[in-house]
Amino acid sequence: MIVEADPGGTKGRSGAAVRRRPGRRSGLGFVKFFSVVVIAAVGGFIWFVSQMRSEEQRPSRKADGIVVLTGGSSRISDAMDLLAEGYGKRLLISGVHPANGANDILRSLPDTHALLSCCVDLDRSAVNTRSNATETRRWMVERGFHSLIVVTSNYHMPRAMVELSHAMPDMDLIFYPVIGDKWHDEPWWQSGAALRLLLSEYVKYVAAEVRVRFADLGFDLVPESADQPAGEATSRHATAFAN
Repeated sequence: MIVEADPGGTKGRSGAAVRRRPGRRSGLGFVKFFSVVVIAAVGGFIWFVSQMRSEEQRPSRKADGIVVLTGGSSRISDAMDLLAEGYGKRLLISGVHPANGANDILRSLPDTHALLSCCVDLDRSAVNTRSNATETRRWMVERGFHSLIVVTSNYHMPRAMVELSHAMPDMDLIFYPVIGDKWHDEPWWQSGAALRLLLSEYVKYVAAEVRVRFADLGFDLVPESADQPAGEATSRHATAFAN
């Protein structure tokens, strides 16, 4: 006996065709897609965390300038130490609050008066990591520098590397991650605050990577002007005690 193929589905006991439900197929497809996304996100987060150094190491070589991106504890003091040790000719403190000045830094670092007077510039224009990179590039060009030591926290370093490398592909960048005291107190996976900070930073890092990759292809997903508050000046690099 010849049995004809049943293109519409399988036949039940009564001989009637039983069609497969298209909704079930799409549901399985969504589950598979979601599983891949979750696995990729978890794997990416593990890789992100693995990039963070747990111990500070002095830069392997000196540079023309040093930039410290404000926002984390002990970043400025570490950058001032590098400047005092001769790792750079000048230091740019990028992202200083408009209401703050050299006196605020001097109160927290009283032994840095001489360095602040001669070799430190303050950038009050940058409001995020992307504008940190823009203002740092502007400062480098103004000073005629070609090499730079970048100082920021270890958890912030991956995103800083993306933004500054994209803004200054022709500059020699040396990255110096600062390890805060809280990272030595307890493992990050045992601290809810540290875990939330890392997850937030990972999301920002992925967004920066995507934006930069599209920008390299000629698609500016987020114009740089959109990152700046209305009325923000384009550049305010001042020598620390000039004001």
